Amino acid sequence: MSQNAETICQLTSVVRRFVREKLIPAEPKVEGDDEIPQSIVAQLKELGVFGMTIPEEYGGLGLSMYEEVQVVLEIGYASPVFRSYFGTSNGVGTLGILIDGTEEQRQRYLPKLATGELLSSFCLTEPDAGSDAAALGTRATRDGAHYVIDGTKRFITNAPDAGLFTVYARTAPKEVGVGGISGFLVERSTPGITVAPQYNMMGFRGSHTADVIFENCRVPASALLGGKEGVGFRTAMKSLDHARIHMAAVAVGLSARLIDEGVRYASARRQFGQPIAQFQLIQAMLADSEAEAFAARAMVEKTARNKDAGLRIAKESACSKYFATEMLWRIADRVMQIHGGYGYIKEYPIERLFRDARLLRIYEGTSQIQQLIIAKEMLRERGTA
Repeated sequence: MSQNAETICQLTSVVRRFVREKLIPAEPKVEGDDEIPQSIVAQLKELGVFGMTIPEEYGGLGLSMYEEVQVVLEIGYASPVFRSYFGTSNGVGTLGILIDGTEEQRQRYLPKLATGELLSSFCLTEPDAGSDAAALGTRATRDGAHYVIDGTKRFITNAPDAGLFTVYARTAPKEVGVGGISGFLVERSTPGITVAPQYNMMGFRGSHTADVIFENCRVPASALLGGKEGVGFRTAMKSLDHARIHMAAVAVGLSARLIDEGVRYASARRQFGQPIAQFQLIQAMLADSEAEAFAARAMVEKTARNKDAGLRIAKESACSKYFATEMLWRIADRVMQIHGGYGYIKEYPIERLFRDARLLRIYEGTSQIQQLIIAKEMLRERGTA
């Protein structure tokens, strides 16, 4: 085993233990309070998970995509709320800086993001621009040595807690298309930013999501991501390729938890004089779940290796996100069915995990958008797009 592989093995072992000893026992409190305890946040910072994707030279762990997946598979075993808190600092909220940011921007923000001192949020979605990200209407107007940003961003994860917003806005008319979209790094202290009250969501309690309104928000030209106009849409899409692999790994990790909950309940629950795990229809649901989870994990790991090898992974990341999150939902539904009426009451974790699992089919692009990406890439590969 190489030194790096041994280090990752040790890290995943520590995370696995932390998940089972600290995160899972805290789930009911997080659900009830709609807040992650600061003691757990502090321990997450100590683990270094805020800086998984950030290179060591900026204070992060500098994990490869495959290594990141291995850690996320372990973290995903607990409620996805915990991962959500540091997810944007590893994903779409930070990847733009890594991919296309200037060295000055990297030096300014990445060290603080790596330690969790600073949280970031990804501001792309708008009231009238969700799946159709190219339709965004937020404007960034050049005014001397500054840009003035005006617009509303919707469903922004971690917005109430973020200190940095990666904002995508139009620097050219809509007629220019995606080439008129630019990225900006906007600090929360900038005048003209209003974070709306957080949403009261069906699931993911403890993960805070809200709208962010920019009104005459004046930022220096140095806030332009990469120092270049018109490349923001491309940056956002490259960020999402990475984030979709990450989200697929979350789905696989949570599927393992759901399967374990199903096996545990089916082994303990007795009907007709024996554990229901002895009934073939229950076994079939468990077997289908295990097989699908195994397939999803193989898909995610293969895609992660391809990304590390520098291969184009737009299709594979969409396939992974699509299959893994749809797989998770099927497993959540089966495990709920195995629990019967008990699954519908809050005394059992399946009720909460069932609600949490539903969001992953929407996060980082809906399943339908993944289908369109997959088909588009298939046609491009065959020269018929």
